[in-house]
Amino acid sequence: MKRSYYTIRMILLLGLIAFLMGFSIQRNDQRFVQDLSVTFIKNDQPFMALEAVNKLLIQNKDSLLTTPKETLVLKEMEARLVLHPMVRKAQVYVTIDGVLGAKIEQRKPIARVSGAESFYIDEDGIPMPLSPLYAARVPLVNGDALLYVGQVHELILTLNQDAFMGPRLVSITVGQDGQMVLGLRDTDFAIVLGPVVRVQEKLKNFKAFYQKLAQTEELKGYKNIDLRYNNQVVATK
Repeated sequence: MKRSYYTIRMILLLGLIAFLMGFSIQRNDQRFVQDLSVTFIKNDQPFMALEAVNKLLIQNKDSLLTTPKETLVLKEMEARLVLHPMVRKAQVYVTIDGVLGAKIEQRKPIARVSGAESFYIDEDGIPMPLSPLYAARVPLVNGDALLYVGQVHELILTLNQDAFMGPRLVSITVGQDGQMVLGLRDTDFAIVLGPVVRVQEKLKNFKAFYQKLAQTEELKGYKNIDLRYNNQVVATK
């Protein structure tokens, strides 16, 4: 008898807990959005305005405030954000107290292509539009860059990983046949790299040549430093 009484009590208790949890969840879903919180991660300089984020989240509504939480479709909001050309990843969530949050990882430009329609190349090698809010300090790419976006992307990633070349790179000029010419900060000469092959070997040869002459005034007299030849550095004045 005691056992039956204990079982009944447990069933009633579990039923009460389930009822309270369901009631709490229902009440929580019926709460309205009280505020909006947008965070740009991995980048202190936003390329897009908060108003643009708000519009993508709101879509056809006049305001998110006073919108019932249960009507929010977070996956659709995330999908709309990711479609924006400045956004790489997005996460949308809603808190218990009614704050709709969005964490946005912007695309990171690594070069700016100059031309009739200028644009960035991002870290994934994808063209990215310029922003009216912020201009990234990245190397400038001139010439036939549109035909060789993949090679430019590969080259810049390699140069950025080099402690000597990365901070000094200012420009890349792309020839019609994919020949790359580099411009470095505080130098008067151009580095003729040629096609994007054997890049590490070419950089090693250039740095050895540079360090040999850096202590003298001879570097100032050169116009071009050609790295296209195997294990050679051809410098012209």
